[in-house]
Amino acid sequence: MSAHHAETGVPTPFPLKTIGDIRAALRSGHGFPGDREAFEADLQQALEASSETDLKAVASVIIDYRGRIRLYQDPDFDIAVQEGIDLAARLKREGRGE
Repeated sequence: MSAHHAETGVPTPFPLKTIGDIRAALRSGHGFPGDREAFEADLQQALEASSETDLKAVASVIIDYRGRIRLYQDPDFDIAVQEGIDLAARLKREGRGE
């Protein structure tokens, strides 16, 4: 994770109830690298693939990015990722007999 993320402390959660809320959070630097641009591309693709009566693809994009923003805001996320990296490295070493 970036040094910026580790230094921010416990952020105040965004409401993330609308597309505007998600855009605002991404513009503010919440989310992972590339999420701001990827959200717009994924949203556009979902809108193009949806009908007027079936917006499930759009809802799926909104839910996905809302979750990504919340993960990024979780102070325990970096710790969990580092634990996973450490475990994978240990298992790799043990597999080689080191």
